[in-house]
Amino acid sequence: MFVDHVKVYVKGGDGGDGMVAFRREKYVPNGGPAGGDGGKGANIVFIVQEGLRTLMDFRYKRIFKADRGTHGMSANKHGAKAEDYVIEVPPGTVVKDAETGETIADLVEHGQTAIIAKGGRGGRGNSRFATPANPAPELSEKGEPGFERNVILELKVLADAGLVGFPSVGKSTLLSVVSAAKPKIAEYHFTTIVPNLGMVETEDQRSFAMADLPGLIQGAHEGIGLGHQFLRHIERTRVIVHVVDMSAMEGRDPYEDYVTINEELKQYNMRLTERPQLIVANKMDMPDSEENLKEFRKKLPEDAKIFPISALSRQGLSNLLFAIADLLEVTSEFPMIEDETDESESAVLYKHESDSDGFSISRDPDGAYVISGYAIERMFKMTDFSREDSIRRFARQMRGMGIDDALREKGAEDGDTVRLLEFEFEFTE
Repeated sequence: MFVDHVKVYVKGGDGGDGMVAFRREKYVPNGGPAGGDGGKGANIVFIVQEGLRTLMDFRYKRIFKADRGTHGMSANKHGAKAEDYVIEVPPGTVVKDAETGETIADLVEHGQTAIIAKGGRGGRGNSRFATPANPAPELSEKGEPGFERNVILELKVLADAGLVGFPSVGKSTLLSVVSAAKPKIAEYHFTTIVPNLGMVETEDQRSFAMADLPGLIQGAHEGIGLGHQFLRHIERTRVIVHVVDMSAMEGRDPYEDYVTINEELKQYNMRLTERPQLIVANKMDMPDSEENLKEFRKKLPEDAKIFPISALSRQGLSNLLFAIADLLEVTSEFPMIEDETDESESAVLYKHESDSDGFSISRDPDGAYVISGYAIERMFKMTDFSREDSIRRFARQMRGMGIDDALREKGAEDGDTVRLLEFEFEFTE
C-alpha cells in the first residue's frame, strides 16, 4: 500500500535528574557537595533512507518517545546521555508542525538528517549550587522535559519529469514503454491511484526519473477526484510533461483539456506555472488525431513544444525523451520552501508561544488564579519539591519573574488559590 500522508506524535527524551549528595571519606572533614548532573535526553532524529518509497511504517506506529538521560550520581558522577532515537523516512518527506502548519524539515537526500524533537538537558546536581554563602546546598534540579509535538509527514515523489493530464490519456502506457516500470493499465478512469516511478534512459545514455501521476480532473485543486493526493507530488518535478489525448475519443476537446489541467496546476500553486512544460500529443495512431492536432496547434503560441507520439505503437518516443533530457540539463531544482534563510534545509527551528514575560495569568470559574507559560512551566517541572532549598529557590525565581506582583495586580489576596499545571498553591503575602 502506498501511504503519503500521516500524522505522528514525537517527544524528545527528558533530561536525567541532578543529585543531592555529599563527599564522605575517612579523614576528609567537611567533604562538601558531590552530586552529579543528569544526562541529556535523546533527540528524535529523522534520517532519509534511499530504499524507502512510502510512509507505510507510520500507519502502525504513530507515537515515538525517546529515552531519558541517566540521573546524576554521587562522587560528582554525571549521568549518561541517552542515544538519539533515529527514525528512517523515504526521500521526498516534508515534515510540518501539525498545529502551525510550519515546515520543520524538507528531507530529500540519502543520509540527510533533521532533529524533529530535542531532548531535555540534564538537571544540575548540588555541586553546581555551592557558593561561599551556602557551601553545602541541599539543592538540585530535575531534568528538563523533552520537546514534544504532533507532526505531519508528507511524501512528495522525487521525479525529474512528471506526466500530467486527464485520466486515460495514456500516461501509464507511456511510462511502461520508456522505462522498466509496470504501472496498472486498463480501459477505465483512475487506473493509477498512486504515483508510479520509473528510470528512463535515452539512446545517448542520459537517464532521468519519470513519474506517472494520477489523472487530474476539473476542481482537483479543491480536492475533487484524487485532488491534493496527486498535486502534492507534482511540486517536486522539474519538468512537466503534459499528455493530451489527441484522438478525442472520449468526447472532450484536446485544447480544453490542456487549458483545464494548466488552470488546476495554477490554482494549486502558482509556482507550478514556472516549470518548463512539454506537450505530448498522444494516440496519434487514431483516425481523427492528425486533424485534431492541426486545430490544437492553431490555438497555441508558435513556440509551444508539441511532440506527436503514439505510446502504444512507440512512434515519436526518441524525440520526446531527447527533449526531456535536454530540458532537464538546463532546469535547476525549484525550492520547496518559500523565503528560505541561510540555514540548511534540514535546520529545525524550535519555538514556543508565550508572553514576553514568560507567563500569563487567568482566572478559573471557581475564582482560582491560573499561571501558564513555557518558561514558568519548564522551571516548575525542573524543581524538586521534596527539598526545602528547592522550594525556596522556586519561590525566588517566581518573584524574580514578576509573578507575585502580577498576581497582586490581578487582585490576588492572602489565602487565594493559585494553580500551575495540575498543582495548587496558596497565595501568601
